[in-house]
Amino acid sequence: MHPSTLRIMDELGLLDDFLLLPHSKIRPLAAEIDDRVLHLADFGRIPGRCNFVALMPQWDFLNFLAAKARRFPSLHVVMSCQATGLMEDPTTGDVIGLDATGSAGPFQIRADLVIGCDGRSSTIRACAGLAVETLGSPIDVLWFRLPRKDTDPTDILGHLGRGRMLVTIDRTDYWQCATVIAKGGIEKVRAAGIDAFRRSVAVSARFLSDRVDQLKSFDDIKLLSVMVDRLLNWSRPGVLCIGDAAHAMSPVGGVGINLAIQDAVATANILAAKLKSGTVRGIDLEAVQRRRLWPVRVIQRLQITIHNRVLGPVIGSAPPVLSVPLPLRVMDRYPALRRWPAQLLGVGVRSEHILSPCDNPDASPVSV
Repeated sequence: MHPSTLRIMDELGLLDDFLLLPHSKIRPLAAEIDDRVLHLADFGRIPGRCNFVALMPQWDFLNFLAAKARRFPSLHVVMSCQATGLMEDPTTGDVIGLDATGSAGPFQIRADLVIGCDGRSSTIRACAGLAVETLGSPIDVLWFRLPRKDTDPTDILGHLGRGRMLVTIDRTDYWQCATVIAKGGIEKVRAAGIDAFRRSVAVSARFLSDRVDQLKSFDDIKLLSVMVDRLLNWSRPGVLCIGDAAHAMSPVGGVGINLAIQDAVATANILAAKLKSGTVRGIDLEAVQRRRLWPVRVIQRLQITIHNRVLGPVIGSAPPVLSVPLPLRVMDRYPALRRWPAQLLGVGVRSEHILSPCDNPDASPVSV
């Protein structure tokens, strides 16, 4: 959860309770390139209270939001169910609700607006027939866990060398690790065997070398097929997609959930009053896309650049010794400059804020 998300929690009056959940924090951020440690960003230099990245399992965060939201009598949360399709008006073709299935069998929900926020493999966007523009990615990611020790380094997030890149994310009692491979390269990794994979991890992050044997087989390693895409149109009458359902993000920077939350806040700010009065029109749904498309384009372009100019060469035919780009050397040398990559990564290029009726007379109060 980046500072942008923490600020939203603060504006909703939820931050103090949120920070009671088990979590770890990132303030300074460093990377190891061919055994050289480079200090690249410092979230502690961002003004205000929310000057760090909070790391916690996503399900803890979602359970927290659901528990807080249940205070509102108008909200009905249904768990362990799945959307299977959209209901359409036979005359106009407008979406008027959705089909779903749960433990008691299939059921329907009628709605003035269906919001698809069901991720990169969104059922809602597929059923709505919304066209997707695929931007491509040369990489996939393998995720796995390894035990954490109190003596382990905590500030170094990325470990790069010729033909290898490993990310280590502090989850308090274990490391959530991600190694980058070439797109479609999982069979090559499997063919090399689990011992070769363990050796690669040990070389990438030497402090993990005494516990790589915890990876018993490839059953302990999960593949994330990286995709970067976005919808040409995020909506049609009666349905709107946001978050990864509207724009799948690369794991680079860990920005996906934070952009999705920014989308949700913008959606509430733009649509809350109109939903309350029953006057939502197609042009109102399009306003959400107009508001959020520019920051999505900026971040996706940055991610694609990192894919093609950094990660692709690192895991491909890289030279024996990686050269450190000048901007990274400058950040490492001058600590004051480390605020700006932290600002871009942690706050983004267009921050959203909870609007009250005083801020926007046309909007009704927005609650989680």
